[in-house]
Amino acid sequence: MFDRSVWRLRSRGCWTEAVSLLTPLPGAEAALRRSELLAERCLYTGEGWAEAEDALRAAEALAHSDDERGTAACERGHLAYLSTSLGIRDRADEASSALGRAAALLAPGSPHRPLLDYRRGLIAEHLAHAPQPARAAYRRAHAGATAHGDRFLLARTWYRLAELALREGEVAEARHGFTQSLALREALGDLVGTPPTLAALADTAPEPEAERLRTEARRLWRLLGGVPRLLEGRLGVE
Repeated sequence: MFDRSVWRLRSRGCWTEAVSLLTPLPGAEAALRRSELLAERCLYTGEGWAEAEDALRAAEALAHSDDERGTAACERGHLAYLSTSLGIRDRADEASSALGRAAALLAPGSPHRPLLDYRRGLIAEHLAHAPQPARAAYRRAHAGATAHGDRFLLARTWYRLAELALREGEVAEARHGFTQSLALREALGDLVGTPPTLAALADTAPEPEAERLRTEARRLWRLLGGVPRLLEGRLGVE
């Protein structure tokens, strides 16, 4: 029930409130979850970088096992990637180095390994501009998420693989991937992740379906207080 409460707040873009539920909990796992939530707030809002860095340093200090240290390194790499990709500060070398460290620490069967593969795909796609290695990393993440029953990660891997397919003109494949991602987000109640997926699916749909999807994306985006911030121009809202 507690995890459900955290998820409910996070899925509505209430990251600060979700973190407050985790704050009383001791140990590295809770600290890592706090760090992950605050990094996601940076992604969706472009704000809160100092707080995310503080939370990550606290998590790194509490990490003792290889799995905990590897997960912390994965979070370090992801935050550095976000800073670089959103134009806050170029930390591309730090991102790659931290994810390499995570790969060395996390065992092949670790439940955190699929997320690492996903984040290595993000770096390959958006920082190295290498779509083929990105696709391979996303596929590894997709297989791992399937094996571990991680439906939230599956929603993200479907989205990224569909995005790559669309760039290559494979519209039917892209439409399938975005549809799968949307179905998972709706089943999970992931409201904050739904508007970008609706907008992406609209790019693969004929009219009037495309406009219907964009209208729903705009409705949810406004309901969530205008997050993700980067979606504003894509939806044509002011």
